[in-house]
Amino acid sequence: MTTFEEGTPAKTDVHHGKLSLAEIFETLLGGDLKIRITAYDGSSAGPEDAEFGLNLKTPRGTTYLVTAPGDLGLARAYVSGDLELIGAHPGDPYGALQALAEDLNFKRPSPLALAQIARSLGIEHFKPITPPPQEALPRWRRFAEGLRHSKTRDAEVISYHYDVSNAFYEWVLGPSMTYTCAVYPDADASLETAQENKYRLIFDKLRLKPGDRLLDIGCGWGGMVRYAARRGVKALGVTLSAEQAEWAQQAIADEGLADLAEVRHSDYRDVPESDFDAVSSIGLTEHIGVGNYPSYFSFMRDKARVGGLVLNHSITRPDNMKSSRAGSFIDRYVFPDGELTGSGKIISKMQDIGGLEVVHEENFRYHYASTLRDWNRNLVDHWDEAVEEVGVGTARLWGLYMAGCRIGFERDIVQLHHVLAVKLDDKGRQSLPLRPWWDA
Repeated sequence: MTTFEEGTPAKTDVHHGKLSLAEIFETLLGGDLKIRITAYDGSSAGPEDAEFGLNLKTPRGTTYLVTAPGDLGLARAYVSGDLELIGAHPGDPYGALQALAEDLNFKRPSPLALAQIARSLGIEHFKPITPPPQEALPRWRRFAEGLRHSKTRDAEVISYHYDVSNAFYEWVLGPSMTYTCAVYPDADASLETAQENKYRLIFDKLRLKPGDRLLDIGCGWGGMVRYAARRGVKALGVTLSAEQAEWAQQAIADEGLADLAEVRHSDYRDVPESDFDAVSSIGLTEHIGVGNYPSYFSFMRDKARVGGLVLNHSITRPDNMKSSRAGSFIDRYVFPDGELTGSGKIISKMQDIGGLEVVHEENFRYHYASTLRDWNRNLVDHWDEAVEEVGVGTARLWGLYMAGCRIGFERDIVQLHHVLAVKLDDKGRQSLPLRPWWDA
């Protein structure tokens, strides 16, 4: 095994021949490999009996890896089919990613080692090439769509992620068509049971009852809207995805809920109605931008009546210090312009606008890991249909993204928080029960 620490002479520095592709991989990964590495030049490294492995199939894959080191290059090579994860179904590469994550301990090669790697690969691999078609433009090239988090640009990036195909989402998400963290009442609960339980929990936290009015912003396919309407609540949902709105309105009609429920294709900032008994945001905050939190939470406060409740459900970071911007893979392939921060910052921004009192928060990160596990299983079960519907590259991307995010939740790289607040009157009063009133 060859590793490099910056400034430390290393074995490869005195290796005068060319390195094979597997040796280069082995060198850059560092540590004792737990996976098997094979490459199109016939080379290999790592234990022969490893359960999982990487197979670099083409020179194009090498170029992707060299020109974008780290997760972005790996994603490009994998999505394009130039890199295979051996031992894992492409709809659920969780096991292979776990094993790979154990080996991803990149060491900075010494200058001599870098020079030898360059000589071994050839200069042609260091010239950037066109990325896979599933990749969004880098941040600096999105200005044609408007300033970050402007209405125009938000509509573009939401469409990029959510207007993939309603049929594809039905296969992955299941009958609930719910693309947010479920809440599992027990470890053996099904995905559908957990999603229904999530809506039940939010409904109860918001103290909704027949005759109340609910605004659900970023409502997706209208799961919360329909759940509330079935219980006599007049519910309005808004989404920037035209395909979501069309699907949701049809589902509302099919269930005979048109008198109580509506899903509108609209920016949440354009909702004219107000005086709602409750306002929910389930999975929208990730798209808002931390700099826009004051106006975002002010909007939610202003749309609620005095004494009304506001619930924010969003992916968070485990601290409040790191950069809010997503990494290259997530930004280019999953949520362009997405931003995450800690629950502490979310709470403080809600408090700082005035007029809202935060009364409860909780973390559901293990529930999201389980949700992603079940979405991956659904993709595996419907792999052939998914590939026919969206293409193998996009299907591979979704398998990779969901399995990778599952690992992120398991390892406390990301979390999922509910933050519940109440709108105070002008004297700072509210009349909620003294203790939580819902069944956890």
